Amino acid sequence: MAAQRAVQLSLKKPTYAVCVVGVETLVDIHRDVPKGAKTFEVTGSSGVNVFVVYNPARVTKPMGKAPWPLEANVDVVVSVDAASKDLNDLKVKVSYFGQHEDSALGHGVLYLTGIDISLDVDMSRTGKVKRSRGDKKTWRWGPEGYGAVLLVNCDRDSHTSREPDLANRQLASLADLQDMSPMVLSCDGPDKIFDNHKLVLNVPWSDSERVGVFCARGGNFLSDYKQVLGRYHLSYEIERQPGEREISFYVEGLAFPDADFLGLVSLSVSLVDTEILPEVHLFTDTVTFRLAPWIMTPNTQPPLELYVCSVTDSHGSNEKFLDDMAYLALKANCKLIICPQTENRNDRWIQDEVEFGYIEAPHKSFPVVFDSPRNRGLKDFPYKKILGPDFGYVTREIQFGSASSLDSFGNLDVSPPVTVGGKEYPLGRILIGSSYPKSRGLTMTKVVRNFLQAQQVQAPVELYSDWLSVGHVDEFLSFVPTSDQKGFRLLLASPTACLKLFQEKKEEGYGEAAQFDELKYQRKRSINEMLADRSLRHDSLYVQKCIDWNRQVLKQELGLTERDIIDIPQLFTLKGSYAEAFFPDMVNMVVLGKYLGIPKPFGPIINGHCCLEEKVRSLLEPLGLHCIFIDDYLSYHKLLGEIHCGTNVRRKPFPFKWWNMVP
Repeated sequence: MAAQRAVQLSLKKPTYAVCVVGVETLVDIHRDVPKGAKTFEVTGSSGVNVFVVYNPARVTKPMGKAPWPLEANVDVVVSVDAASKDLNDLKVKVSYFGQHEDSALGHGVLYLTGIDISLDVDMSRTGKVKRSRGDKKTWRWGPEGYGAVLLVNCDRDSHTSREPDLANRQLASLADLQDMSPMVLSCDGPDKIFDNHKLVLNVPWSDSERVGVFCARGGNFLSDYKQVLGRYHLSYEIERQPGEREISFYVEGLAFPDADFLGLVSLSVSLVDTEILPEVHLFTDTVTFRLAPWIMTPNTQPPLELYVCSVTDSHGSNEKFLDDMAYLALKANCKLIICPQTENRNDRWIQDEVEFGYIEAPHKSFPVVFDSPRNRGLKDFPYKKILGPDFGYVTREIQFGSASSLDSFGNLDVSPPVTVGGKEYPLGRILIGSSYPKSRGLTMTKVVRNFLQAQQVQAPVELYSDWLSVGHVDEFLSFVPTSDQKGFRLLLASPTACLKLFQEKKEEGYGEAAQFDELKYQRKRSINEMLADRSLRHDSLYVQKCIDWNRQVLKQELGLTERDIIDIPQLFTLKGSYAEAFFPDMVNMVVLGKYLGIPKPFGPIINGHCCLEEKVRSLLEPLGLHCIFIDDYLSYHKLLGEIHCGTNVRRKPFPFKWWNMVP
């Protein structure tokens, strides 16, 4: 262990010093030396470890009890193993000798007071603080890693506050302590040592906006907990009581990792000698935390809550759709939460407004809603109605300009866990719709992309979605869970598969069976007519090329093979240069475990059954999935959205702990 500081000996009077347990102190034996001294010997009282440090290339170790040569290549280092009971109860004596003299030419005496100081956190990620003398400044990823974790205190435990807990400088609820990470300061030693020494807790200025610390004095009152470090406090002189051996603190995160913040913050405690001016820091112990990332959950995670909006406007009421969602939620044993019209202001696109995720530390986890910068009718709903006890909130706002369609969170998805070329992504990879590479088309706003990238644990992949009128990735892809070894399938909308299916039905003699046959308010189109429609075919094949481009990216970036992909029949038409679904877009489904709420396509009826529905059932039901087709034609499809766009799902967190991965 490297020497922390040096103490100079004197021949005229004893020297007094404080020695921190586990920290080596260099004893300067060269500064005040008797005339003619050539060798020395050093002894220490019980409780003191004495080491002679030398360069073996230049110094020969003396035999037996012979003294050491007094030269520049030989030093003395001392340490103590335990705190002293009294002041100056430990002793080190250095005796100096001439070349051939038996009696000492002089003595230097050092009296030590051992003090045990340690700032400790949950380094081993067990949920509890344990004493550590290892490297507390470094934070390591992986199953063999170490380092403490902080939750961003972005929920609202107090019913009287309007803001998230992180905005409060005072503790608003004792429950809020559970959202913080414990930190313990050990400070054992004679009480009198603190008459001329003090302990100071510090946070670097750069971290003061990202971490807050509350000092705990026990008790069940809010007044027993005082914020001592944070945005307005960079240091805190610790108020140690006589005989107090441990002081507890609670640490809260104030900011998520982002483009200008790697996610690491540090705190330190220093032992300061107040008798010397300027004051001298004798010892500093530093701990490092990582702020927990915001994590998205894919369709393969079990559902907990299904969100949907109740609306009534010029397009009518979606009451029947709500009934269908209630049935689906019941089948999936999932709680249904209906956002009333007074709170959504007739904004039905709840998928576009928010994305549900979670944050996790070894001692606690809670959901966090990510509010998009879209800011339409639902803009106040997540903050006013979702933010609450153990339900956090985060958002990123566009500073200049306004949000585009690609900034809505229907354009944000996440894959199940994948392995790509030996690289594991145990929490999946985020998928973002964007413009064609090297083009000047639309992209999701940089503040959101930067935020997602900075979380590190779900490395984002950009796809090409700007060819769609709305431009969202959920218009052409979805993931469904399976019980086989792969655990999921990627569903892609496929015009080629649809045209092939219709051609097969025509050849089987069903060419006059009509699309939209069950809809009174939509012109029927026979299979023969659709296959003969050059414009429909041209548009759909153009879309197929766009989807095929994404297919290759998804295979490469998610490590997929063709066996992992299922083509879902779908046709598109172009309005100008942008594509829209010709009939309800079946991949734009809501996935609740093994139950799938799929937009009813109103395909050609053959032998009493919709051939599109039958095809999808034949693809998905052998995987153990249940296809429930739901009419969303007027309430969503005609408004350029489908079931996924009009719903949102909060899901169970991953069992895998994010700190065990290596980004």
